[in-house]
Amino acid sequence: MTAGIPSDKAWKLLNLLADGEFHSGEIMAGQLGMSRASVFNALSQAAECDVVLQRVRGKGYRLPRPWQRLDRDEVLHLLGKDAGQFDIEIIPHASSSNLLLLQRAALHPANSGRASNGTVLAVELQTGGRGRMGRSWHSGLGTSLTFSLLWRFTGGLNALSGLSLAVGVAQVRALSRLGAQGVGLKWPNDILAAQGKLGGVLIEAHGDMLGPSAVVIGIGLNYILPAELARRIDQPACALEDVCAAMPTRNQLLATVLQELASVLRQFEVAGFALLRDEWERYHIHQNGPVRVRMADGRTLCGTACGVSDTGELRLDTSQGVRCLNTGEVEGIPG
Repeated sequence: MTAGIPSDKAWKLLNLLADGEFHSGEIMAGQLGMSRASVFNALSQAAECDVVLQRVRGKGYRLPRPWQRLDRDEVLHLLGKDAGQFDIEIIPHASSSNLLLLQRAALHPANSGRASNGTVLAVELQTGGRGRMGRSWHSGLGTSLTFSLLWRFTGGLNALSGLSLAVGVAQVRALSRLGAQGVGLKWPNDILAAQGKLGGVLIEAHGDMLGPSAVVIGIGLNYILPAELARRIDQPACALEDVCAAMPTRNQLLATVLQELASVLRQFEVAGFALLRDEWERYHIHQNGPVRVRMADGRTLCGTACGVSDTGELRLDTSQGVRCLNTGEVEGIPG
């Protein structure tokens, strides 16, 4: 979590610094019609929000690495014929894209100017990202892709079993298209590579049990992983730069993930998770291997991960028989 968000003045300065080169405080002040003191104060406030800046006397300020800004028009161009499926907004900062999109969906109830199916909210700097089981999702300016997608279903909440696993399939498909190597899934929806966790999913649904229903799908993918960010993460982690020989742009990453999400969600609407089950198991890093599952009540179950059910439950072969689990934290047991 960070203390506050950068001011409008800070964002204008960060846009000037996006090229990763040194910029004089005096010149930036002139460009933006600000005083040098205002430049100093605004960038100091940005630094308090975990934006990493370098300041060298006689040279000025710079970001340690160029910041690839998300661009709505570029994403729509990359989406091509799929662009009409999405209503995309890119905002500089938010505590949580999921929370903000949930609020917007709630403010626009059905048949009254509601937020449309395919609404996308992407955030350049997310300061209060959330993961599964109350964890925090840490990201920095330009280091991650963090966005949320609103998708409406004609069916009810009881028809959404396995949706988070289906979203994982979409992400692996997208990353494979972009040349990522060795990417797999950990139940229920973590995206992993050999080096550690690459991304995750947080799904929040609302509606009736019999329908209709809507979900906000929050996705976080590490694009690069600077040392100062890696130190804040409490588990092994990696980034796209670790698994891609040729890095896509962040705009390419967003467009490709959206295309695969739309394809999977349309399939899920018709047939549920069942038709995606075999593909998910091909990506499953613990498939047919020994695992330990920590349950919410503190119990631990050990057995062989023998895949998932048609509704996305983990099938665990234990000494007492096969158990189907819909919650728990899975870790592999070294052979």
